[in-house]
Amino acid sequence: MFNALMGLGWGIVGFAMIIGVGMVVLNRFAGGISACNSSSPTYNYTQEWCQNATSISGDAHTYVPDSNGYTSVSTLTDQLGSSGLAGWAPAIIAFSVGMLFLGGFLIGKGNKQRQY
Repeated sequence: MFNALMGLGWGIVGFAMIIGVGMVVLNRFAGGISACNSSSPTYNYTQEWCQNATSISGDAHTYVPDSNGYTSVSTLTDQLGSSGLAGWAPAIIAFSVGMLFLGGFLIGKGNKQRQY
């Protein structure tokens, strides 16, 4: 049973790594195709908007890029993040652990011989 738990644990770690790496790659890709204009040429990866080098949050020269490519990649990031696939992670983990324990309880019942 503990071998199955180790497999489940490694599966959860792999799932988390795929989501984490996917989020980072999509965020960097979005910055690469963001098409910031000349008044705000720098893409801020942390805040996910275009800004000039001296602007701060709330300045008139900060805006979210609106190119088609950026919008598509941003949507993919949302679908991979907490509002998408990662949002299902707790349900997947709970279901897997529940099935594992139910299977563990039911395995012992199949080996018993009836005595007449």
